[in-house]
Amino acid sequence: MDHLSALLAPQLRALTELAAHEGHMTRAAAALNIPQSSMSRRIRALEKTLRTPLLIQEGRSVRLTAAAISLAQKTRDPLRELDGALAELVGQAHPDTGTVRFGFPLTMGSGAVPDMLAAFRREHPRIHLQLKQDHGSALIEDLRNGVLDAAITIPPPNDLHHTLLGSQDIFLVVSTRHPLAGASSVQLAELQAEKFIANPRNYNLRQVTEQWCQEAGYTPRVTVEITEFATVRELISRELGVALLPRSELPLPGTVEIPLVGGTYSRGISLVWATTNQTTVAKRLTAFVLNHGLG
Repeated sequence: MDHLSALLAPQLRALTELAAHEGHMTRAAAALNIPQSSMSRRIRALEKTLRTPLLIQEGRSVRLTAAAISLAQKTRDPLRELDGALAELVGQAHPDTGTVRFGFPLTMGSGAVPDMLAAFRREHPRIHLQLKQDHGSALIEDLRNGVLDAAITIPPPNDLHHTLLGSQDIFLVVSTRHPLAGASSVQLAELQAEKFIANPRNYNLRQVTEQWCQEAGYTPRVTVEITEFATVRELISRELGVALLPRSELPLPGTVEIPLVGGTYSRGISLVWATTNQTTVAKRLTAFVLNHGLG
């Protein structure tokens, strides 16, 4: 069967990418940097070789059969490990060059992470940084799919390799004209009547906001939902509601951050990687992050 694995590697790569992009042929082809026509030919060739249908046509789009999804899931990690091993071999010959694909949370776009990345570039000026900033679940999915080499996530995923870097305290943020603006601390039970501004439900901060409020005896009344953290603060300054947010490196005028008491209101920050075989340049960045931390 060795000849089959050698023959089918490009076709299996096409299938795993198509599965990762939920049957979207154009996006999968773009991810592989090949024409869509080549992508289609690879999938058809794989179907012919395996004598098994892999796609179901639905209008102008396609979806994967159960057999195709199962095959993609089983081959994704071995293909990614092979990529890592080959990249490692190439990287050993050129340890000071190459690209690292690195992600970090939307809440860490100022301060410690940019400082750390700037320090890394000063030590390794020839290494190219390909950065992505997104919410936690999106970063973790990119790690699983091999889109990122490493990422800082909040909180850490239990099923991927990670090292705890520290924690992020969460504060109540209100308008300077809010009745609680002068308080030295606040308990969540005091906020039952408030209107909350929050992220969508797939964001970890929204999930812990609801969890902590429920532990305080109520379900938070979310009247505004938005993805961008900077915009959350802008809306707070205009008295559209309150929010639970991490401390800002650059506090927005018109807002006040108040410590929460009566519980532990923080989230773990971790450095995460998905593969056991990292490229030399990826190892350099992860070692740098672990040695220097975010302090």
